[in-house]
Amino acid sequence: MNLNEILNWRYTTKEYDATKKISDTDMAEIKNLLRMSPSSVNLQPWHFIVAETTEGKTRVAKGTQGFFSFNEPKVKNASAVVLFCVKTDADDAYYQHIADTEDKSGRFPNEDIKNGFLSAVKVFAGIHKYDLKDLQHWMEKQVYLNIGSFLLGVASLGIDATPMEGIDVKVLDEEFGLREKGYTSLVAVSLGYRADSDFNSTEKTPKSRLAESEIFTVI
Repeated sequence: MNLNEILNWRYTTKEYDATKKISDTDMAEIKNLLRMSPSSVNLQPWHFIVAETTEGKTRVAKGTQGFFSFNEPKVKNASAVVLFCVKTDADDAYYQHIADTEDKSGRFPNEDIKNGFLSAVKVFAGIHKYDLKDLQHWMEKQVYLNIGSFLLGVASLGIDATPMEGIDVKVLDEEFGLREKGYTSLVAVSLGYRADSDFNSTEKTPKSRLAESEIFTVI
């Protein structure tokens, strides 16, 4: 499929075929998609819980009880579910860890460039931590950037997805001990293959978007 076909093929899947499973090869591609996402100053303020087993999906489904029960089948019938988690704070030790990791990857030809990168990270993170006082919100934006590229990436593999903010983050934080590790859950994304009976499929319900004349200003 070309890009336009992918964009029109993908949609928020409402019903999964529980008999269809994602291959190990595609799951490896999916994990690479998550890892390779861009983020501001390469901060990578995320952690991913990837549930591929029935047991794992059942644990994630604990976050879809009560008010969010409408999302439970999307978790349990999917082939896999990714829980996107975001750091709750970042400090000099983490910034140094990012710089050291880049250094080991061969990105810095000398120590001066590494130190310049580290200074830039601290400057931009400091603006959000101390001036704007929105550090965690800024880090959440990086995770949402990941989710956006992730949805397009999995669609290019012919895999359906359902991003879900309708989850009980407190329950999931407790289930996976996230807060003690410096993270909190943010969004769950189910992955798999659409059921023929899914009412929301693009074969049955055409996509609707605002007109180009309304959303573009070309100068």
